[in-house]
Amino acid sequence: MNRNDLIPIGVLARRTGLAVSAIRYYEERGLVESIRTGGNQRRFLRSDIRRLSFILIAQKLGLGLAEIERELASLPKGRTPTVLDWQRISRSLRSEIDQRIQLLTRTRHKLEECIGCGCLSLDRCQLYNKEDRAGAAGPGPRFVLD
Repeated sequence: MNRNDLIPIGVLARRTGLAVSAIRYYEERGLVESIRTGGNQRRFLRSDIRRLSFILIAQKLGLGLAEIERELASLPKGRTPTVLDWQRISRSLRSEIDQRIQLLTRTRHKLEECIGCGCLSLDRCQLYNKEDRAGAAGPGPRFVLD
């Protein structure tokens, strides 16, 4: 491993936008791994910038830490992940991401109309959900979640 491949935690924090305490937390969870210097300072692989960036994106997508941990566990320890490693994660998450995109798109469209919750408070709800037909299908926003 090249010495230039290792960066201090402060550099990692600046590059990712994460607080040092957040990086330490992710380290405790095993999502990143530091190498200690002779003076007991943490050093991280430069590729951990991408790993932590993936965590930030995945959280913004609404993935839970358990899901993120599961995906990152498939990456190699102690070496920079390859394109093939990241493609494997991409394929693994693609269906979940596509489902979330569909839900967001449906929500964006239906929010201006009737979402099928049965409130019948909008004029349009009287048209789309006449006599609360959606209520017969079960509770909640039937036109968005079904």
